[in-house]
Amino acid sequence: MNIGVAYVTPVHKVWLRMEMPDDSTVRDAIERSGILGQFPEIDLEHQKVGVFGKIAKLDAPLSEGDRVEIYRPITADPDLVERKDQEEE
Repeated sequence: MNIGVAYVTPVHKVWLRMEMPDDSTVRDAIERSGILGQFPEIDLEHQKVGVFGKIAKLDAPLSEGDRVEIYRPITADPDLVERKDQEEE
């Protein structure tokens, strides 16, 4: 099946398309993509992952056309950061 793996940093945007066996999981796709070698800061034990914007477990099965996403940790407290639309008022 065809799936994609996505990861974004402030400097890089990575979108990898690949063919995977039908019984593949989120973890399988991430490991096979090679993205862990490109971005050694990714820690799957602590970072959340998802499929099409919904949080998923690493052992979640994939379906044809899925987009696996690796999310970066939040670095700012959203309660303390002013929203841009509020600044314009």
